[in-house]
Amino acid sequence: MASAAEQLAANLNFGAFAKADALKKRIWFTLGALIVYRLGTYIPLPGINPEALASAFNNQQSGILGLFNMFSGGAVGRMAIFALGIMPYISASIIIQLMTSIIPSLDALKKEGEAGRKVINQYTRYGTVLLAVVQAYGISAGLEGGTNIVIDPGLFFRITTVITLTGGTMFLMWLGEQITSRGIGNGISLIIFAGIVANLPHALAGMLELGRQGALPIWVIALVAIVAVAAIGFIVYMERAQRRLIIQYPKRQVGNRMFQGESSHLPLKLNTAGVIPPIFASSLLLLPATVANFTQSSGAPAWLSSTVALLGHGTILYMLLYAAMIVFFAFFYTAIVFNPTDTADNLKKHGGFIPGIRPGQRTAEYIDYVLTRITVLGAIYLVIVCLLPEFLISATHVPFYFGGTSLLIVVNVTMDTVSQVQGHLLAHQYEGLVKKAKLRGKRR
Repeated sequence: MASAAEQLAANLNFGAFAKADALKKRIWFTLGALIVYRLGTYIPLPGINPEALASAFNNQQSGILGLFNMFSGGAVGRMAIFALGIMPYISASIIIQLMTSIIPSLDALKKEGEAGRKVINQYTRYGTVLLAVVQAYGISAGLEGGTNIVIDPGLFFRITTVITLTGGTMFLMWLGEQITSRGIGNGISLIIFAGIVANLPHALAGMLELGRQGALPIWVIALVAIVAVAAIGFIVYMERAQRRLIIQYPKRQVGNRMFQGESSHLPLKLNTAGVIPPIFASSLLLLPATVANFTQSSGAPAWLSSTVALLGHGTILYMLLYAAMIVFFAFFYTAIVFNPTDTADNLKKHGGFIPGIRPGQRTAEYIDYVLTRITVLGAIYLVIVCLLPEFLISATHVPFYFGGTSLLIVVNVTMDTVSQVQGHLLAHQYEGLVKKAKLRGKRR
């Protein structure tokens, strides 16, 4: 108990924080960059009729646009210069990761260290530009297809929209890199975090206003608050959960001295795939509704309308497919980001081994066996967190979108940011100790 209290006191060392001037500058820079991002979500595209856009967007909120609008902090609904957000960069990163596991030349670049990572990052930027151009052109064509949304449709509008939206995405990518290097880190994640959290006060205020008017029972609001706190605690616990494999290094002799073999561990996260499975599953399930909304004016096919009705929020089929897709993408993405064979080869090169397991192929098979078992638990955890809000909304008819995907992102980014701040504090304290030791050495 005492050690836990000491650890908490060390983590909340406000005295060290007050003296860490470099850390405070990084925090102020990060806040300034996020303010710039939020201002950009309110600058509209030129040539747009805001009233017609708002009317059209209200019919599209049940599709993918509603999901992207949440990630972009409302920029899609306002059709701002940051409407594409950082999603093209994330999509390009995932595509490059997939290609790395397929194309041998990219896999070789990945193993070259820092130089290889720089080349892969450059390919990711090129992919971001390409995806942003394609998506921006699709948005411009879709806006022109709406009723009186574009004031002066034509080629000039499409060109300016593509340039503006692509430039906005590239600026956000650059801003995220600046936050990572000059701020407190996790720049891309913090931009998504800011977009999600920006809509939270408005949603909470709307729910409380319904409670004040009597349209929403007080016990429902209390239930939502309790579930939110419990879900946050559950996510924190599961995201920190690890399966540690003991790694033993043999004894080694240097000259006439024999050094004892060292013992370490290989941490395997319970949720290796992160928030990617819920995002992929949500996007695929919302695709029929998006297509149906866009084809509503020309008359959607009967089979598409039936599919949208079956896949509506709260339906049994929607929840079953959502859970199945989350499980599938959890295993699929884990297989992409973690290669047991490469891990086993690296251990063998450095002389490490798992006690009782032969190095090489047997070690790779054992790591894959353990990883598969914990991925089952990780997939179940993701299903619980993502389906709990769906059950809550369906049972209580709460008009507040308490999304499991958004909650996962917010909690994960918060945990990573706190770890980054603690790392900067430890670095500052270490530098202070080094300076004191040097001063003592000079005095002596």
